[in-house]
Amino acid sequence: MGRHGTLLRDAGINVRTAAAYDRALTNLAVLDIVPTWVSSRLKRLTKGGKRYLVDTGLAAVAAGVDESEVIHDGDLRGRWFDSFAAVQLRAELAASPSRQVMHHLRAEGGRHEVDLVIDLGRGRAFGIEAKVGAAPTRDDARHLLWLRDQLGPRFVGGVVLHSGRAVAELDDRIAAAPLSALWTDPAGTTTSAVVG
Repeated sequence: MGRHGTLLRDAGINVRTAAAYDRALTNLAVLDIVPTWVSSRLKRLTKGGKRYLVDTGLAAVAAGVDESEVIHDGDLRGRWFDSFAAVQLRAELAASPSRQVMHHLRAEGGRHEVDLVIDLGRGRAFGIEAKVGAAPTRDDARHLLWLRDQLGPRFVGGVVLHSGRAVAELDDRIAAAPLSALWTDPAGTTTSAVVG
């Protein structure tokens, strides 16, 4: 039983009811379900999508937490940053002419998880991790490194989006960039390169 199944069981909600909730919340643009990325080069991938509440403010109200709690709880801060990054990326991709699709990747029982994978077609992928912090390290990119090693040349690149300001190369084809780079870079140009 996956994480979603465990949550349903613990909440006392059956699968049919949960699916109806998912459809209703998705149709109301409250919930975004990011599908699982599939590759013949990877084994033991989870099949369920990753769920994001589209409005992080609404998510805070639904969870009964305020700004102070999010700021002072590292786990909550990371989850909210991840959700905010995913929603911003969704909007950027929807506006791009290439119409690429975001996916989520979780493999080997959770040992490897990439927050978002942009499918570039023909087995090629661009990986994205969202990390709160001003100075991400190579360790923050460990799942991107794993994905790069699994895909070889089909791994086009990856980025660790963070809450700081610096842009840095972390490894071959993997960089760190501020989340704000989705909108503009220091030169004032849009950074479509960040999302592939």
